[in-house]
Amino acid sequence: MIQTLLLILPFGLTGALSPIMLTEQTMMLATSGGLQAGRRYAAGAALVLLAFVAVLVLFGSVISLPQEPKLDANLDIAIGLALVALSLFLRKPRIHRHRKKQHESHLGGSTAFGFGAISMATNFTTLALMIPPSKIIAASELEFPAREILVLVLVVMASTPAWLPLALTAVAPGPAERGLRAFGRLIEERGRLLTVLLLGALGLLLILRGIVNGG
Repeated sequence: MIQTLLLILPFGLTGALSPIMLTEQTMMLATSGGLQAGRRYAAGAALVLLAFVAVLVLFGSVISLPQEPKLDANLDIAIGLALVALSLFLRKPRIHRHRKKQHESHLGGSTAFGFGAISMATNFTTLALMIPPSKIIAASELEFPAREILVLVLVVMASTPAWLPLALTAVAPGPAERGLRAFGRLIEERGRLLTVLLLGALGLLLILRGIVNGG
């Protein structure tokens, strides 16, 4: 389980680099709904991500894979190549499209929940990053409880932009606002570079491990 956990950790941490969701949750907390709107936004985002990862793991688990000695090595190489390709794709500059904010000052309970769900459902970068670790969990020989724990760990990490501002604001409203503002600027300026570096490094490590194990 520890080995599988170490493999999925970089994906969860990289998936957490979502400046758009961080900004949206910060704005949720500034609405008239405050903490209630923030909680519902986080719940909507987390539930969508949990459903997405759970379906991927379940779908991968019910497929009976051939028991070949080099299956794990081939899987490492395939995932590594996919990660390197994704990092190269993310390197290309893209036009930033800001989501349209409509009546955010009046967002309340059910609206905030739906907004969080839609935000995660359209966060294609984070969803794409969840595919490799979900396949790693599905391909592991772990029993059901252990797989569920890993799924929850992955979802909690990847949904950090949705729940971290909420937690910090509940504990220390003033310092949290200043810290989130600084963190948001860092992710906005360096988030893409960090994502590219993490994905590229992890992809190369998986490729090397697959070559060594398959040799």
